[in-house]
Amino acid sequence: MADTTIADEATEAEAGAAGVDHGHDDHGGHGGSHGSTTGISNNKLMMWVFLGSECLLFGALISTYILYKERFVNNTNGNNPLGLENPIGPPEIFDIPFTSASSFILLCSSLTMVLALSAIQRADYYRFKVWTISTASLGSVFIAGQIYEFTEFYEKGLGYTTNIFGSAFYTLTGFHGVHVSVGIVMLLMLLVMHNQGRLNSDKAETVEIVGLYWHFVDIVWILIFTIVYLFPQ
Repeated sequence: MADTTIADEATEAEAGAAGVDHGHDDHGGHGGSHGSTTGISNNKLMMWVFLGSECLLFGALISTYILYKERFVNNTNGNNPLGLENPIGPPEIFDIPFTSASSFILLCSSLTMVLALSAIQRADYYRFKVWTISTASLGSVFIAGQIYEFTEFYEKGLGYTTNIFGSAFYTLTGFHGVHVSVGIVMLLMLLVMHNQGRLNSDKAETVEIVGLYWHFVDIVWILIFTIVYLFPQ
């Protein structure tokens, strides 16, 4: 009778241990990533926090641009009281059709990013590579267009130190361009990791996190394009 009781207690202890381990796996989340009290992984939570800080940063840059643009426009009407050698500024400096095409290209990259994530979640690695390369290529075309645009503006007389509008404009749009360039590097790193066998369907969350950053950059550009190019006055 005693042996039976000891055996029953041992069985219950093993079942309890299994339950604890199972609960630990559930808490770990998909793909073995560590979860947080928010219900998402720590890595994804960190990216959301980072993007929140980026919102504050871009908000400050956009506010600064609006402030200096209004001062520039108001002070160059009439007699040019600032005494600027070259009072060039919005909207005569902009090539709206060219920038609109460049913006459309960048927005298309959000679609290819979604397709890349969907492909790796399905373990369709060929399409994952195709769509990731497409995303990086579209981003590169956007950066090339921005460099061309900056070159044209400089040749027309608008440099970084030409006037307060030029300083605010180049700081805002250039800072966004740096973010796009960082996103391109991140996309290329995904391809390298996949080729090394360190990124497969069980770690698709890594691609999702990079996608969050990329979509954020695209959304910020929509705001910048609207404020800077579509409503220059």
